[in-house]
Amino acid sequence: MSAVGSTRGVASFSSALLASSAVAMILAAGAAQAQTQTPPDNTSVVTEIVVTGSRIRSEGFTAPTPTQMLGQADLERAAQPNIFTAITQLPSLQGSSGATTGTFSTSSGQQGLSSFSLRGLGTIRTLTLLDGQRVVPANVTGVPDISLFPQLLVERVDVVTGGASASYGSDAVGGVVNFITNKKFVGFKANVQTGVTTYGDNHQWLAQVAAGKNFMDDRLHVQVSGEYDWEEGVPAGGFGEDAPGSRDWYTTATLVNRGITNDGSPQYLYREHAQAYQYTKYGLISSGPLQGTAFDISGNPFQFQYGGGGVPSKAANGAVSGCYTNGGFCVGGDLSGNVGVGTSLQSRIKRMNTYTRVGFDLDANNEIYATFNAARVESSNQPNPGAATTGLTMSCSNPYLPASIVAACAANGITQFNFGTSNALLPRNITVHPTRTQYRGVIGADGKFNALGKEWRYDAYYEHGENTTNIHVRDILLMPRYRAAIQATTVNGQIVCADPVARANGCVPINIFGGQRPSDAALAYITPKNGPYQHSVQKQDVASINFSGEPFSLWAGPVSLAFGGEWRKEQYHVQGDPYGDGNTDSPNTTDYPADPVLNAAGSNWFAGNYHSGAGKYSVKEAYAEVNIPLVNSDAAGRANLNMAGRWTDYSTSGTVYTWKVGATWDTPIDGVRLRAVTSRDVRAPNLSELFAAPVTTTLPNFTIPTTTNPPPGQPSGGAVTALQNVVGNPDLKPEIAKNVTIGAVLSNPQWLPGFSISVDWYNIVLNGGISSLGAQQIVNFCYQGLTQFCGAFNLAPSGGVTPFINSQTFNLASIKTSGFDIESSYRFELPSVPGRFTIRGLATNTHKFVTNPGIPGAVAIDSAGQNSGATPDWKVLAIQSWDTDRFAFSVQERWFSDGRFGGTTTEYVECKPGSCPVSTSSRPTIDYNHMSGATYVDISASYKFGNGLQLYGKVDNLLNRDPTPSPQTNTGLDANPALYDLLGRFYHVGLRYSF
Repeated sequence: MSAVGSTRGVASFSSALLASSAVAMILAAGAAQAQTQTPPDNTSVVTEIVVTGSRIRSEGFTAPTPTQMLGQADLERAAQPNIFTAITQLPSLQGSSGATTGTFSTSSGQQGLSSFSLRGLGTIRTLTLLDGQRVVPANVTGVPDISLFPQLLVERVDVVTGGASASYGSDAVGGVVNFITNKKFVGFKANVQTGVTTYGDNHQWLAQVAAGKNFMDDRLHVQVSGEYDWEEGVPAGGFGEDAPGSRDWYTTATLVNRGITNDGSPQYLYREHAQAYQYTKYGLISSGPLQGTAFDISGNPFQFQYGGGGVPSKAANGAVSGCYTNGGFCVGGDLSGNVGVGTSLQSRIKRMNTYTRVGFDLDANNEIYATFNAARVESSNQPNPGAATTGLTMSCSNPYLPASIVAACAANGITQFNFGTSNALLPRNITVHPTRTQYRGVIGADGKFNALGKEWRYDAYYEHGENTTNIHVRDILLMPRYRAAIQATTVNGQIVCADPVARANGCVPINIFGGQRPSDAALAYITPKNGPYQHSVQKQDVASINFSGEPFSLWAGPVSLAFGGEWRKEQYHVQGDPYGDGNTDSPNTTDYPADPVLNAAGSNWFAGNYHSGAGKYSVKEAYAEVNIPLVNSDAAGRANLNMAGRWTDYSTSGTVYTWKVGATWDTPIDGVRLRAVTSRDVRAPNLSELFAAPVTTTLPNFTIPTTTNPPPGQPSGGAVTALQNVVGNPDLKPEIAKNVTIGAVLSNPQWLPGFSISVDWYNIVLNGGISSLGAQQIVNFCYQGLTQFCGAFNLAPSGGVTPFINSQTFNLASIKTSGFDIESSYRFELPSVPGRFTIRGLATNTHKFVTNPGIPGAVAIDSAGQNSGATPDWKVLAIQSWDTDRFAFSVQERWFSDGRFGGTTTEYVECKPGSCPVSTSSRPTIDYNHMSGATYVDISASYKFGNGLQLYGKVDNLLNRDPTPSPQTNTGLDANPALYDLLGRFYHVGLRYSF
């Protein structure tokens, strides 16, 4: 996108924001009068329960699918600048993305993206709705960004913890999260809030305003809202173990690989203060006669201090005696060059949102309406400091080398050596800046009418949404230029780039032996101002119509019927910059001029190599749902059968059918209800999986398996910087899942009024799961003899080409997960004590979460209880609150159980030396396999002053509980933001006002 186009986008969004704010002020001016008006006569409106887990709309109907609800009071008590954070605290939500996840990534485009994941099945298998309607995706994976949702007018959030594809269509495999807004709000309300961590960072400021007023004898309803949220984020630490602020929990916890699998001792060792020995902060000669020679900030050579008393072997493979060759780690020693802690703990977020709804009552029973939502989210993060680079071949004639090293080269009869560096000489670190702008409009109608002597309800709508995402990466190396700039020589007494072609095209040499800052001209050459860039546009069109009614009655009551149809179109196009994409015919070549040094095929950046692409598909659907009352008597209770079926036709993969069958029974036992439901659910492949342009990610320090018989042309052992290329597959088919839920509910029994508890067992089996093998998996399978994977990579290419691994998605995997959901609450009052007391608890047990990659030789892995992932054995949320007319106080506990290390393809076997079985890639042995769970205590309080003003405060993570280390097999951030709080104690305070 040109600068002019970008500016116009900002201007148009700002205009929408100002216009909406102006309308809010106009409506607010009349809100005082509106609040004194008599509410519209609703006596003609049939009382009904609208259940997110079903399309049935009927008085007294109870759906068999469990649904958890968070009301407006729950969301206000959480006091979060983004209600997404409050909702993700529900135990059934596991693996959601957010501002603290994905910050280590440069290329994913998902930094700061807030999306839900139910049951640990991933954000792509959870359907998120706004007032029961789909929302345009904010990413090519098909997931929306909750930060772009209007939030102040949300009056409740329903979380359906079971399959709902028969009711709502694709993606509802794990369940549905439905935001329900107040469509009849009259008055004015505002909220301002600020917050900061106990470490003085991640300052937050939130301002929200909403107004609603009725006109034309209360037939015209107008509502507007606007909000602005600024979250400073937590900046990255530095090199070594220098965590941001005064946090002291980072210890470079790593699983070091001994490389020996069958000697009775563990293959992997859990160690803290790990040291990658192929590079240092300012450079290290990593193999050969001069191995172990490092450089300080001034460029002076010194003998590097390897951990564990390691001694360099001086061999060509760079092994260090006393350290671990596989993965290249020592323990202890000089850790100053480690880069793992140099990752933002939370992305910086700026969120702006406006929402308008205009409804008009045609009569007492029918309304037409239109809504418009304009929103923008800007985020930024630092994925790592410097740009750790290994495997560089440096000439002994480089004029920047100290004379002592030149002499040592001559004395040892060498003309070149291998070199690795963290590139701490770069004055600025890599930063990633995604901006998502969303425009979404809906026109619709709902109401009721009479037909065939019966009353019917209907709702119909058309939605069009567009989401534009622009990603800029700044201060990142253009690798071919970097490689040219570090190879220096002397010509006519001047130090210049050794390559005459590079020299003729603007190459300026740099000195990488030490920390000398490159000149401005050199920085402009190796980190040009126009860095990696991606512009993508996603569009969604939906037309939907639904009917519900009670066409006839049976012996036990009226039969309820819902039916309808939907048409949907999803499309996207994306454009990457020419240096990443390789499209030298791009119109932006003035910003990215041709350079013969660069690879014409693209992938020239250290990371963030975005590629161009496009794709679209359409969907036609029809469904029907029926509720049949079976029993209705005092002696036998009340029972009903609920069934639904959906026909879906995808333009890409054809027709698929989904269904559900469920039942509820309100037994004769006081307050006891039994429920059960089974369903067939689907998730269609998203645009990214079908048509994704190649996504290239740099994998520094990629581990090459050690073997005596490597694949032809491939090396054995060691580590290398490699590129992982992920591409789409247009032949994918929908995933098919079978859901079963069986439960019991005790609600408000006469012997304990105000008490309720539910227990539900769930079981989900997903087949044909769309997945791609990771780069390490592909290489490991090939080295283990599965030759079908050997053509997907080359770790020893010729001609200066960077080692690469190609990865593609397939319908290969299966997932089986089961467990229990428990929810309980008790509301009561105490004699002589004002107010009401509420105790509420929710718990999810993940009994198993078995993933089978579905490839030859692969073993199914049960990741339930792996606290390095998102599915602990138990996850609990408990809330105790006391509310009076003016004062409220609550205590909340968030807890999850102890667990272990692992991944979706790895399940470690803990054992002691002398007792270990043979270690395999899927069942590797390890000496320590324990991750402590965590308990987080939050407290909140509020006070109403009686004039519509409320003061509130909240402290999250009151005890400032640090995260448990989640070790990496590389020196990454050794913490898991999917479960653990990385920020520490957090203070919030704010004011609410309403009239």
